[in-house]
Amino acid sequence: MWLPTAPCTFMSFPVNRMDPVVSSVRLTVREAVHTLSSSEDGGCIFSTLGSLKRYLGETETPALPGEQEEFARVHFSAFLRCLVSKLTPDWLGLLPNGQLEELWASFFLEGPADQAFLVLMEALEDTAGFRLMKMARLLARFLKEGRMAAVMEGQCRQQAELAFPLLQEALLIRVVGLPDRLGNCLQHENLAEFFPQNYFPLLGEEAVRVLQAVVDSLRGGLDCSVSFVSQVVGKACVYGRQKEILGVLVPRLTALTQGSCLWQRVCWRLVECVPDRAMEAVLTGLVETAPGPQVLSRLLGNLVLKSKKARFVMTQKLLFLQYRHTTPVLQSLLGYLAMDSQRRPLLALKELMETWGSSSAIRHAPLAQQCYVSKAVLICLAHLGDAELQGSRDELLASLMAGVKCRLDSSLPAVRRLGMIVAEVASARIHPEGPPLKFQYEKDELSCEMLALAAPQPAADSPSEAGSPVTPVAAETPDKQTLEGGVPQLRPQGSDSELDSDDEFVPYDMSEDQELKSGKVPMYVRDCVEALTTSEDWERWEAALRALEGLVFRNPAATREVSVELAQVLLHLEEKTSVAGFEGLRQRALVAVTVTDPAQVAEYLTSQFYAINYSLRQRMDILDVLALAAQELSRPGRRGRTSQCGSPGPTCPPSCAEAPTWRAVVDERIRRKTRRFSKGSSRQGLAGSPNEFNSVAGYFFFPLIQGFDRPLVTFDLLGDDQLVLGRLAHTLGALMYLAVNTTVAVSMGKALLEFVWALRFHGDAYVRRGLLSAVSSVLLSVPAERLLGKTYRMSCWKPGRGWQDPDEDCRMLAVKALLLLEKLKDKLLPLSPP
Repeated sequence: MWLPTAPCTFMSFPVNRMDPVVSSVRLTVREAVHTLSSSEDGGCIFSTLGSLKRYLGETETPALPGEQEEFARVHFSAFLRCLVSKLTPDWLGLLPNGQLEELWASFFLEGPADQAFLVLMEALEDTAGFRLMKMARLLARFLKEGRMAAVMEGQCRQQAELAFPLLQEALLIRVVGLPDRLGNCLQHENLAEFFPQNYFPLLGEEAVRVLQAVVDSLRGGLDCSVSFVSQVVGKACVYGRQKEILGVLVPRLTALTQGSCLWQRVCWRLVECVPDRAMEAVLTGLVETAPGPQVLSRLLGNLVLKSKKARFVMTQKLLFLQYRHTTPVLQSLLGYLAMDSQRRPLLALKELMETWGSSSAIRHAPLAQQCYVSKAVLICLAHLGDAELQGSRDELLASLMAGVKCRLDSSLPAVRRLGMIVAEVASARIHPEGPPLKFQYEKDELSCEMLALAAPQPAADSPSEAGSPVTPVAAETPDKQTLEGGVPQLRPQGSDSELDSDDEFVPYDMSEDQELKSGKVPMYVRDCVEALTTSEDWERWEAALRALEGLVFRNPAATREVSVELAQVLLHLEEKTSVAGFEGLRQRALVAVTVTDPAQVAEYLTSQFYAINYSLRQRMDILDVLALAAQELSRPGRRGRTSQCGSPGPTCPPSCAEAPTWRAVVDERIRRKTRRFSKGSSRQGLAGSPNEFNSVAGYFFFPLIQGFDRPLVTFDLLGDDQLVLGRLAHTLGALMYLAVNTTVAVSMGKALLEFVWALRFHGDAYVRRGLLSAVSSVLLSVPAERLLGKTYRMSCWKPGRGWQDPDEDCRMLAVKALLLLEKLKDKLLPLSPP
């Protein structure tokens, strides 16, 4: 736009020869340019430049205002280019002590700031070497002396009809893009002032100075515009520098708008003039930086009522799409919308509840987004009053019930917990006179945070209401302390209590005492089966359940005779008494029976998995038992550990327990009194043993994978029972991984990949996690040379698809599978010749 002219040539402009002011200025500038071009006398050049400074108004005898205006409007930019062209070491050395350089720099620092800035940027892009570094240091000085504020202030003081759009666009591009342009020009010699982390905070400070000048002008009755500052802030935010520029701008404006209506109006106008293409970036940065809804309301005013773009950003994008924001940011946004009666209808509670209750959103939205929308719903409910909720009660309840049903059907525990929390809070707020919904769920940090969000927020515009909730809380505190301290207060006072004390007696050591049982502990496996099926003696029933695991490991031959019967009893066993750890005892006993007789028990369990009249809990128990038993069978050195675990019996004399105690004491004394100069490793490697899972892997795997697509009356894996389908996929992947280096691994891998291929488009995230883990198990267990052709393509497809999955865990599993595929490809491809 501003092209460099030839060195020390002056551009001619059409002038009115009858105007003496124009002629005088033109003649003086022409003579000065001629002197600069031809003279080598430092004193002559110094005096010539000094005579031209009178047109800048910085001398004792300044030129007339008309002459200054003519010089700035017509001649200043061309004269600066002439000065740039004369910048050489020899020319600056014509006068000692840097006198000429200081006078030369004063034209850039004291003249019209916008033209000086453009000439500086133009020179930096077109020069190199000595001149480049001199201009860079001059620009750094230009910034330090606050001339950037003068650049923006000059554009704010221009009237709309006198403004030059091309000039403003050129200034805008160079003001915001200065760090990038200087980085490209200076490369490794870039100055610290031009780093983005240093420049944009400075730009924020300069913007505050410009706004202060605008406020002063308005108070003096002069018209100003903040449009150029709005464009600068908007473009900086679009460049991703919200944190740097708004981190300076927002705290300053927060203090200035406190109690000043004029400053608030200027801030409102500042945001209103932001271009639509930059509105999202600016509003996002303001919401993230503002310390609360009150500050945000002072900075934005009723912007959401005036700008459609702002309304869309604040009520749609920030609430539904950009779920990366923190909870305080969400509270600040919704609090801003709720502070004014005109903005209160914009609370998008209906849209939030519709999205929260959408089954499609639950299936496809990541968990982080669902948490974000759930928090927004709870914050909205806290801000709205009962009278406001009355008109939309039916719609909100319908969306709430739909969302609760979809979330409780989800296979992810976190999604189910979200549904429970929101259902409890929302039902109490929307329909307080109805029966409350209560659920049992684990309390964690997220649930406590969400329950805290549901607390009603005090109105910001009524201090009396904001302080009213403090009184009941303070009144409840002594009652709580009284309840906690009630036990010590009930103790009798006086000397009688001291006489009745038994603190001087030595307490008995009851650490090894055992509870007396009237029932006899069974000694044989058949006795346990009989006790668990027919006994009405609950102590005998519990003793049989506790002793069963050890008896199974100690009597494998007797267990194989009744293994299927025992597995059937344990699978249908119900807790008849309050036995501590009942589920663990039953599961360990089932695992022990399966490990002892794997073929028959696995065949029975896999057949019962697809049988009718079983609950989902029993089917998942079958999957857990098969996975744990396979893990135990595939573990090296299992036989030694099993016999060692099952060796202690109920008839062991007390001396057996006392022996390790004195032996440990003796060994410790010997160790302390023995001096060793070197000590080798005391660890002994495990003895090698065959993988016992090799011969029975087919009994565990193939019956499970054959019937998944055959629905039953009460069991449909491809329908509503997706939780069990996810557990099935994870179990098949675990069995595949445990079958590594077995003869049946290749057949299992092909069948598992066909299973994955059939379910590759499943909508449930938990099922997709199981499929991806199954693919990884195939890649780890099947030899690389056997994964060729169609099998290899099938194993590649699912991880590539999972890379785009909305669920974070699925994406992580897909990345791991892709890394395994890369290693597999390196093994399959032959090494290239050097």
